[in-house]
Amino acid sequence: GGRAIRRGRCRILRLRSVPFCACASRRTLCLLVCFTTIDVTGFDVRPAAGGYSKQLLGQKDFLKLTVFGGDPAQAARPSTAPPGYGAMESNGKSSDGWSPASSPYNSKSQIVSVEPSKSHPKGSRTFVYFLAVFAVIGGLLFGYDTGIVSGSMLLLQPHFELNTIWQESIVSATIAAAALFALIAGVTCDAIGRKKTIMIASFVFAVGAVVMGVAPDKEVLLVGRIVVGIGIGFASMTVPVYVAESAPADIRGKLVTLNQLFITIGILVSSVVAGAFSEMKETGWRYMLGLAGVPGAIQFIGFLFLPESPRWLVSKGRDDEAREVLRKIRGHDDVEEELKEVQEAEAKKQTGFVFMQIMKTPHVRKALFCGCGLHYYSATILKMSGFPPSLAIWLVCVPFTVNFLATFIGVFLVERLGRKLLTCISFVGCIIALGVLAIGFQLSATHSPPVNRNMTIFMPNMTEVTDKCTTSYSICEDCILNTDCGYCFDEDVSGYGTCLLAKDGDKEVYSTYGRCGENTTFINTTFGHTWAYGYCPTDYTWMAVLGLALFVLSFAPGLGPMPWTINSEIYPMWARGTGNAIATFFNWAFNLLVSYTFLTLTETITKYGTFWLFAGICVLGLTFTIIFVPETRNKSLEEVEELFMTKEKREQHRREREKQEEITVEYKPEKGDDTRL
Repeated sequence: GGRAIRRGRCRILRLRSVPFCACASRRTLCLLVCFTTIDVTGFDVRPAAGGYSKQLLGQKDFLKLTVFGGDPAQAARPSTAPPGYGAMESNGKSSDGWSPASSPYNSKSQIVSVEPSKSHPKGSRTFVYFLAVFAVIGGLLFGYDTGIVSGSMLLLQPHFELNTIWQESIVSATIAAAALFALIAGVTCDAIGRKKTIMIASFVFAVGAVVMGVAPDKEVLLVGRIVVGIGIGFASMTVPVYVAESAPADIRGKLVTLNQLFITIGILVSSVVAGAFSEMKETGWRYMLGLAGVPGAIQFIGFLFLPESPRWLVSKGRDDEAREVLRKIRGHDDVEEELKEVQEAEAKKQTGFVFMQIMKTPHVRKALFCGCGLHYYSATILKMSGFPPSLAIWLVCVPFTVNFLATFIGVFLVERLGRKLLTCISFVGCIIALGVLAIGFQLSATHSPPVNRNMTIFMPNMTEVTDKCTTSYSICEDCILNTDCGYCFDEDVSGYGTCLLAKDGDKEVYSTYGRCGENTTFINTTFGHTWAYGYCPTDYTWMAVLGLALFVLSFAPGLGPMPWTINSEIYPMWARGTGNAIATFFNWAFNLLVSYTFLTLTETITKYGTFWLFAGICVLGLTFTIIFVPETRNKSLEEVEELFMTKEKREQHRREREKQEEITVEYKPEKGDDTRL
């Protein structure tokens, strides 16, 4: 007789008079001489038919260990285990030559049979991959909307005669709605389930896309953007939680990272769609915005046939349904141990207002701080690195393609390097990239072309111009920092540049007068006059291109997907919905903040100063990650909770789990049977 207790990820079976131990691995089972312990990694104890035999079924290492006793006929049963598993044969010798009889501690050891377990058939994860792909269509919707708004705006602006305020409102309305409804999603996904919340998100997104596509005026278009933001808010918060709660621990990070991959796919698809319809000046934007409803409809239909999160089902007392869902998505019937862990976590569920319970629970509060911090740095860096709106629609496909391909690196490495290391490497790459960008802009500013203030500028009526632009600045960099001014220069003649007052034209900003005016015959003709609004001609453009490419390569595998992956793992089940909702709100809130402050920063502290500022934020983010973010790779969602506890609390929590999981193993030899294990 004895007990099996769980220590960490192992089950240790203790028997009173056993002179050897069995050490399991994925490919071999070694029987080693020792005193009183059989150590079977990741095994459970199950009753077997006939005699007094007990089965130990491998939960992790796919082995089956049978200890026979009582009936001599059963004890003499030969093992069917293949060579290499170290199985004991019926003559008392192991398949690799070792015999328990040779042990000085036991000359009458009985037979131990080891067989490969059939509990975990290979190829059983097809359904969970299918489930994850349908779930992360929500990421594709998010990415498509993010990318399509810039392409469609080039057609929307002249069609509806949108001024700057309306353009900013149409873009920002979606972000603001997403931030608000990400918080609301924390309540709905706990109340009605993850599945139904995602279905609501896809339905709302599809409706919003239709509203935008048929919008007769800018007011209806704005309403459509808000509706789409509601769908994005629901999906961005719920999809990572649903995937994390459904996926096995060893591939959970990879599957959650698929969400970021689909975001980049959505961005890439949006750039292609925008290019395809860019020549349809009057109706192209309707197709761009309306087509977003197609993936939303596909996701809604697909989720009619997908199961609810098993952990949410347990939280609602629907254990039988949770068991069936686990069997379906794991591909085998041996799910009792996992279900038991979920039930134990649910038994510790806090009561009352969840947010207040999060604030009162130290280790969960720490997890929330970690999650919100990751999303702050992620959102800040992503928005700051935005692509210039002056790029041609098709040219945007290039960085979007790099972003898409680089995300595969994250999917490949997330379970190999771990979340924390991948995030730190990503931060380092972004710091270097931002440094390159800052130096490039600083060199451009230092070597900025001069403004020729000796040139006399005349209005069409031959009146001399003496406004603030023509008289106040001596170099191009100072000129363009004033949004009322632009730089007009001759590409072939140095020292011929002038700072002129800008005005809004039919399609872009022009000079109010002179050779770079909207109706002049000189601009961009054989005379070589070029109007630069918001930038200066420079020989250091390549540094900006290099820095941007390096930034995308660094951001996409780490800072892009890892905050979403880690946030879906670090909260206990009772706080997962609310915790993710708050962290997602932080993501959208800082998206909105940076959108409204970036141009102001570039005007106040210069462009290179802004990039140095964000490089400094990256350094803070790297420090934050090293100090506060734990590694969650290969840990169950229930085990991750312990990572944020104090050492004393962690030990207490583990003792409670070990006490709950104690198992008694009995061996009852028949009268006259002197066989010993």
